[in-house]
Amino acid sequence: MRLRKQTAIVSRWLHIYLSMVSFAVVLFFAVTGLTLNHAEYFSHGEVVKNLSGSLSAKEMGPKEHPDTLAIVEHIRNTDHVHGAVNTEDLRVDDDQITFSFRGPGYSADTTVDRATAKYQVVETKAGFVAVINDLHKGRDSGKVWSWVIDGSAILLTLVSLSGLVLIFFIYKRRTSGLLLAAIATALCLLLYRIWVP
Repeated sequence: MRLRKQTAIVSRWLHIYLSMVSFAVVLFFAVTGLTLNHAEYFSHGEVVKNLSGSLSAKEMGPKEHPDTLAIVEHIRNTDHVHGAVNTEDLRVDDDQITFSFRGPGYSADTTVDRATAKYQVVETKAGFVAVINDLHKGRDSGKVWSWVIDGSAILLTLVSLSGLVLIFFIYKRRTSGLLLAAIATALCLLLYRIWVP
């Protein structure tokens, strides 16, 4: 009886305080779930800008091995572009260098002409909804945001499990609560089996 009482107290405490801690997370992922599912209604506000400039011989570096870091940083500082450059996407060909600055709802696709040291940047800002949608997916958002998503998933799992444990201690609602959970789970599986291609 003592263990049962203690389990009920701990479950209730966990459920209440984990729910409060994860409130913003639940709200964020709920709203962005809707905006992702209905992206066609929220895809307005994209702004595209063309930028250009030239690099010095020092910034270009040796002809055989161009200084890609200096090139990237010059463009970042001169044209005030932002986002990360993935080294796997950075291509150095005989006549040009191409790479992209990427961030949530943002890209700046860059081409550098190796013969003239001139560059062109196509900067695309996709708007606020695109930013939050990319944050929901963890797209182009970096390692720290990836940890936020992992932490959110752990928090929501603990909230769900503590709620499930708690229902066993609410005698008047236990049967109806478990039955409702079972029906909802079965309904989701049924909808998946019938309508998901």
